[in-house]
Amino acid sequence: MGLRSLGVALASTVALIALPVVAPPPALAADANLSQGRTAASSSTENAGTPAAAAVDGDTGTRWSSAAADDQWLQVDLGATASINQVVLTWEAAYAADYKIQVSPDGGSGSWTDLRTVTGGDGGTDTLTVSGQGRYVRMQGIHRATPWGYSLWEFQVFGTPGTTQPGNCSTANTAQNKTASASSTENAGTPASAAFDGNDSTRWSSQATDPQWLRVDLGSSQDICGIDLNWEAAYGKDFQLQASADGQNWSTLKTVAGATGGRASYDVNGTGRYVRVLGTARGTAYGYSLWEVAVHTTSGGTGGPVQGGGDLGPNVIVVDPSTPNLQQKFDQVFTQQESAQFGSGRYQFLLKPGTYNGINAQLGFYTSISGLGLNPDDTQINGDITVDAGWFNGNATQNFWRSAENLAITPSNGTDRWAVAQAAPFRRIHVKGGLNLAPNGYGWASGGYIADSKIDGTVGPYSQQQWYTRDSSVGGWTNGVWNMTFSGVQGAPATNFDTGPYTTLDTTPVSREKPFLYLDGNDYKVFVPAKRANARGVSWPANAGTSLPLSQFYVVKPGATAAIINTALAQGLNLLFTPGVYHLDQPINVTRSDTVVLGLGLATLVPDGGIDAMHVADVDGVRLAGFLIDAGATRSDTLLQIGPAGAAADHSANPTTMQDVFIRIGGAGPGLATNSVVVNSDDVVVDHTWIWRADHGQGVGWETNRADYGLVVNGDDVLTTGLFVEHFNKYDVLWNGERGRTIFFQNEKAYDAPNAAAITHDGIVGYAAYKVADTVDVHEAWGLGSYCNYTSDPSIVQRHGFQVPVKPGIKLHSIQVISLGGKGQYAHVVNDTGAPTSGTDTVPSKITQFP
Repeated sequence: MGLRSLGVALASTVALIALPVVAPPPALAADANLSQGRTAASSSTENAGTPAAAAVDGDTGTRWSSAAADDQWLQVDLGATASINQVVLTWEAAYAADYKIQVSPDGGSGSWTDLRTVTGGDGGTDTLTVSGQGRYVRMQGIHRATPWGYSLWEFQVFGTPGTTQPGNCSTANTAQNKTASASSTENAGTPASAAFDGNDSTRWSSQATDPQWLRVDLGSSQDICGIDLNWEAAYGKDFQLQASADGQNWSTLKTVAGATGGRASYDVNGTGRYVRVLGTARGTAYGYSLWEVAVHTTSGGTGGPVQGGGDLGPNVIVVDPSTPNLQQKFDQVFTQQESAQFGSGRYQFLLKPGTYNGINAQLGFYTSISGLGLNPDDTQINGDITVDAGWFNGNATQNFWRSAENLAITPSNGTDRWAVAQAAPFRRIHVKGGLNLAPNGYGWASGGYIADSKIDGTVGPYSQQQWYTRDSSVGGWTNGVWNMTFSGVQGAPATNFDTGPYTTLDTTPVSREKPFLYLDGNDYKVFVPAKRANARGVSWPANAGTSLPLSQFYVVKPGATAAIINTALAQGLNLLFTPGVYHLDQPINVTRSDTVVLGLGLATLVPDGGIDAMHVADVDGVRLAGFLIDAGATRSDTLLQIGPAGAAADHSANPTTMQDVFIRIGGAGPGLATNSVVVNSDDVVVDHTWIWRADHGQGVGWETNRADYGLVVNGDDVLTTGLFVEHFNKYDVLWNGERGRTIFFQNEKAYDAPNAAAITHDGIVGYAAYKVADTVDVHEAWGLGSYCNYTSDPSIVQRHGFQVPVKPGIKLHSIQVISLGGKGQYAHVVNDTGAPTSGTDTVPSKITQFP
């Protein structure tokens, strides 16, 4: 995002925000009190008379109170995954000034998701509207308002209860009184069998070393869906739950880190005769000690399949023109999401076909709006869909992570405002008027992307630094700052890069529009558009492609485990991720050709424990679309891998596509990855991505959120259209495959390089933003820009923005480098060609063609 640091004070942390209490609309209204009488636990208690259980007993005369320290928590086990829509806290005099409401599928320390953050609390009764799913709900205290601890008369959680376990999981303990063994025992009085005898007063305990294990033989192969642990005081802090067919070869069902002992239940999904608890780090100086281990299996031990279809979850808001208080629904979500740049809220508005009058849908962070017709004109808005930058003093360079899709807009004043930065696609929209891409006041903006859209009037970029538009039609296009690139756009301006910002290709060589959800009568379906070659203009209303019923999708909701997701994929189901944050303890494995993985509301995948987030096999026609991968605090090797190393199959007739899939390393907290996206398969089409190593937010620093590479392309004949990659420690894009093509590239080098030595390699100062390997013979790219903003050391002079071999088959068109306000400079544009940047005037150094 160019120019963020030039004269504008940045909010370095926006994850903690005070959200006003807004009366929920009927769709989000509270239901049953799910917490009363349930098992509660806490980080501490003031004394024996103020236990955790007193906050969920329904008695406002009893209370829980903690030790007199800030970082304290109270949690309740709802007994099953539930949809949660309201939390009510009745504070005693010792209340929280700042706290979070969090949810978890299993109560593990690494699995908590923020539902709500409250700052400046004033005690009394707090009634909080929330939206999420989980089994465990927690009040996480941040700062006390008094010298005492935290104290709650009552902690009430409202919503819709779920079932005891997913997949018809039995409540019976399949492991009870079955043959058990262990790696060691502390003494003869603590045998392995004592953990499976159904008696909470007998226990197994191990020797005081790591690792140790306890296992049980179920007697036959079972489909395992849940494991309950009841730890004695000597508990396991880090451990794995595993299954095996033969007792020798083990598969991991669940990895738990940072556990705190007590009772805990874990939803798992796997098959085996043997089940093992493998302890890797003890929580005390003693061994591991378990009162009881219970194993739950699916009904009859047969393990029914994961079911496709179903409802879309609590954060998908489906409306029609007759929905009461519709403007209030838009305003309520916007109030919550307007400045929640690194928050956990995720929302998708789905508008049924019809005409909506007088609506202004303002979109904040992680908010998407889509029509449910087969064509954009089926859903008509006489009003506006608005993105502006009032939250950031008129600066739109951080208006990320939101989207609009598949509807028609007749703007109230003739022109709709869509002032966005990266990761904010505008797809399949018919604007019956003009489109203004700048914020009110024409402050800075750093977007953006339009595809498959028709704008009847003029598009005005004004202050937009760069923009890519694909396979669309426009009534006109005015100005632009640095890089306005078009392919397959009717009405686009002619190429003029010598003295202007324009690069125009008549057609897009290969394109296929993003899959989208729509209504066929009363039935949800996903339309999967067909591939187009040399496309120009919109794909609708012809709509070549296929429709898939929702029954062919596993509708993924918060709380779903990676094991269940992979089981659904193995059954042949596609994936529809509903809005939410999904913590993964194993990679999602997409192995079947033509699988669709579609996200709603910027659904977010977080790999925990250093795993990769997603692997795609070397198969035809996989569609990845509409989700965010957020790096975890433990370094992953590769967040998204498309094709294994050495993949070589021909997919030219039916390529895999990656569309509106965004990558983030840091910002929401520390994140680490060696590689962000690695494309090994041939013929892949990457259509609009923002791969971002964070330069602001939480967990940001040269090593704190280190990520060496943004996009690495090893496959041949790969095409990227709308490629945004920023701030990586080494190469932002490294291209090793043959016959690669890029149409539009936007880049900023890492702001936080501490000095020139830290980025010097092979005698070159600075890693190129876009490097084509010396072994490559054929490569072509259009509309490329790299900007430097070396705020940690403005004296850095980067050798070049682009590095390519000089060969007849290597061609670059419309290339530029820019120093943002003199914070560092470029010596050349490509290799050792092109004039250096200089001074503080933010003037591009350009090359129209290379060589």
